[in-house]
Amino acid sequence: MPELPEVETVCRGLNQLTSGQTVRGGEVLLSRTLAHPVSVKKFLTQITDVRFDQWQRRGKYLLARLKDLSGQEKGWLGVHLRMTGQLLWVKQDEPLQRHTRLRLFCDNSQELRFVDIRTFGKVWLVPPGQPVENIITGLQRLGPEPFSNSFSSNYLTMRLKSRQSNIKTILLDQNIVAGIGNIYADEALFKSGIRPTTIAQQLTLAQVKRLREAIIDVLQTAIEKGGTTFSDFRDVTGINGNYGGVAWVYGRTNQPCRVCGTIIERIKLAGRSTHFCPHCQDQDLEDDKMNTD
Repeated sequence: MPELPEVETVCRGLNQLTSGQTVRGGEVLLSRTLAHPVSVKKFLTQITDVRFDQWQRRGKYLLARLKDLSGQEKGWLGVHLRMTGQLLWVKQDEPLQRHTRLRLFCDNSQELRFVDIRTFGKVWLVPPGQPVENIITGLQRLGPEPFSNSFSSNYLTMRLKSRQSNIKTILLDQNIVAGIGNIYADEALFKSGIRPTTIAQQLTLAQVKRLREAIIDVLQTAIEKGGTTFSDFRDVTGINGNYGGVAWVYGRTNQPCRVCGTIIERIKLAGRSTHFCPHCQDQDLEDDKMNTD
């Protein structure tokens, strides 16, 4: 599933290539791609003759502010790529990818194409005057952005101090922090020296601080590399992400740790593959516990 770095990479590409572009029409090839409105006719009517003003990212959601040809607000277009979704900026005469679900035709024979193999991705059209969160309700449940001031060491300490689940599973909870998924949870835990099976409330204050810093560092590095491509992710021009080549542990089962040479192990936690170095992520949890009075 595309995570924060992949979605941010797509967002930046969309701003570079589609901002100011006017949608002249479209085609919906899979109606269940539309989360709102569910009517294909209504969606196409409302999206026609509006232009993309600016794209934003919130967690793993992409949000485009829309305006009409006179500059009046026309609401928002929201997209969640889910497992295998791709937004591609292509020429209209380019052969359709097999799993194309939605096409938005723009000027100069260009189009924005939504391709999704697993068909879990969703598209919303939020009418003007409506709060975006009222239509895209998943936005209501998101925790702070990792790069925001709200995502402080104090915040993370408070959210973890009473949690008895393993820290890897908690990092995947979008209510705790928005945008982190399986790849970057593993990577951040490696960089902070924390074993993924560690119970959250057993983390020391120093470990929580290291974890927060590692999350930010890993996400920034991945954005610089254009995200990670292990299977389906592409940017808006169809280019693979490059982070996989420098990953510390994710996808490196039975390979030597880049730091100590110990073989990287893979286990399952809450049904998710989890990668770690048994040497580098073997920290003493006895000092400075968060739950110490």
